[in-house]
Amino acid sequence: MLRLHNLHKTFRLNGRSVTVAKSINQTLPSGVSIGLLGNNGAGKSTLLKMIAGTETPTYGRIISTGSISYPVGFAGSFHPDLTGAQNARFVARVYGVDTHELEAFVEDFAELGDHFRLPFRTYSSGMRSRLAFGVSMAIPFDTYLVDEVTSVGDAAFQSKSKAVFKERMQKSGAIVVSHSMPMIKELCEAGAVLQDGYFYFYAEIGKAIEHYSYTTKNQLPPWLRR
Repeated sequence: MLRLHNLHKTFRLNGRSVTVAKSINQTLPSGVSIGLLGNNGAGKSTLLKMIAGTETPTYGRIISTGSISYPVGFAGSFHPDLTGAQNARFVARVYGVDTHELEAFVEDFAELGDHFRLPFRTYSSGMRSRLAFGVSMAIPFDTYLVDEVTSVGDAAFQSKSKAVFKERMQKSGAIVVSHSMPMIKELCEAGAVLQDGYFYFYAEIGKAIEHYSYTTKNQLPPWLRR
């Protein structure tokens, strides 16, 4: 169970206030893959970071009865001067899993070649996402936070990423951010839309995608209009 309790987040940008979460109250079901949709700048990645604990809300809190991953694709969790292998081992120790097993899994999965033993600061954005996704999938979390990362790499790598993700979803839940509706349909059962700081949850992903189609026109769907 993951509960957002009176969750509020406001930024100060160029002398003005921007609110991406307006006192959200929502309980998200366990063991369900949820697609998080919204326009660019809606606050999706910020919400993932708040759920992970790497971003502080203005007020409110997040209550969870299980373990939550860091946001996959978020490079801030790795030290720039450590190699990919060293970063993987460090994360393994933090979460109490076998360092050698995790390192072996990530080296095979991420397909970084010799770069796996070079400093993280030398990685491209795609390589960083591969490392982050591999490390996250190697650890048994109750809820995985995924931010666009399954779209990284060629078709073969994307297929492998989806297969590993679906395998993890047999025992876990997830919150997935992506602008690819085919991918969201494939990976997610339920959905949520973040629009103007408000959080709309739908038990069926199709309804969330329908709502999202109206946000691209800066509109609310008909069932929410007064």
